[in-house]
Amino acid sequence: MTRRQLWQRFIAHLDLPLLLGIGLLMTVSLLVLHSADNGGWGQPLKQMLNIAVALTCMWLVANLPLHYLMRTAVPIYIIGMVLLVCVALFGEISHGARRWLNLGVITVQPSELMKIGIPLMMAWYFEKHEATLTLKNYFVAALLLLMPVVLIVRQPDLGTAILISASGFYVLFLAGLSWRVMGAMFVAALASAPVLWSMLHDYQRHRILMLFDPSQDALGKGYHTIQGMIAVGSGGILGKGYMDGTQTHLDFLPERTTDFIFAVYSEEFGLLGNLILLGLYLFVIGRGFIITANASTYFTRLMAGSITLTFATYAFVNMGMVSGILPVVGVPLPLISYGGTSMLTLLLGFGMLMSIETHKKLVKT
Repeated sequence: MTRRQLWQRFIAHLDLPLLLGIGLLMTVSLLVLHSADNGGWGQPLKQMLNIAVALTCMWLVANLPLHYLMRTAVPIYIIGMVLLVCVALFGEISHGARRWLNLGVITVQPSELMKIGIPLMMAWYFEKHEATLTLKNYFVAALLLLMPVVLIVRQPDLGTAILISASGFYVLFLAGLSWRVMGAMFVAALASAPVLWSMLHDYQRHRILMLFDPSQDALGKGYHTIQGMIAVGSGGILGKGYMDGTQTHLDFLPERTTDFIFAVYSEEFGLLGNLILLGLYLFVIGRGFIITANASTYFTRLMAGSITLTFATYAFVNMGMVSGILPVVGVPLPLISYGGTSMLTLLLGFGMLMSIETHKKLVKT
């Protein structure tokens, strides 16, 4: 076999337009992390390792035929639920939250697994009942979503719970849940708002209140919101220049390599840079929608649509959080923020998108 044949075989199940968009966002990540790390290479090098591991896993998943993806749905969901219960019983407490499980060799955060496991399980369930879908099936699917979300909220991890709830809701929506039922769900959610408010932890209620007036606790609960807004606004049209962001390099900006990395980028590259970044995100999201539209089965359409819409939600929530239009909920900027777990979860999802796109010719419609 020649080198060219080996190369063609290697990339046979990679969607090159999607890979290009992902690669450009990862490049932005390394550049911004270098600046956020005050010109150091510690975190950029660690992020490169995270990227290498995540890309390898993405390639492996992209090469999985679609029937293998379906077979993994139930085992992944069951394993995720068991691990979430173990976290509730034996999990490690860090910063007031019980989110991690020590398995001896490694420490894992099971809620991250469910970002893939829940839409996978729900898509599998709807595929099995496609021919005879009734309101009962939507109720069962909603229970499949609700059980892990309740466990994650109890950790507490509101940001992850929101993202997982969104991914599950998108499957329900794409599976054809009627607008009347969705309207009823929205009214029920509004009616239960006082009860839900009373169930929130004090710090979660403070975060929501800070959204309306962060200046009431400018050096405490509202500090993150205020500093993020200052950094984003001070970038102006063209930005202050690479590695010249004062909020970042004078240490005013908290969590600048993770949740608030968008503020670092905005301050240094300004509105023009933000438009370019939004363009990259829209390119990836648009490619995801094209793959969804061309998917060959009911299962793959649900899965591709949920992955794409969840990715869009990641980006919207983080940018809104940093800009002061949404509460601070601890959601990273996808493919930009430092972190191995979120990078791996995202690229596993993109690997599934690539598998859906490149294996569709083998599946009869």
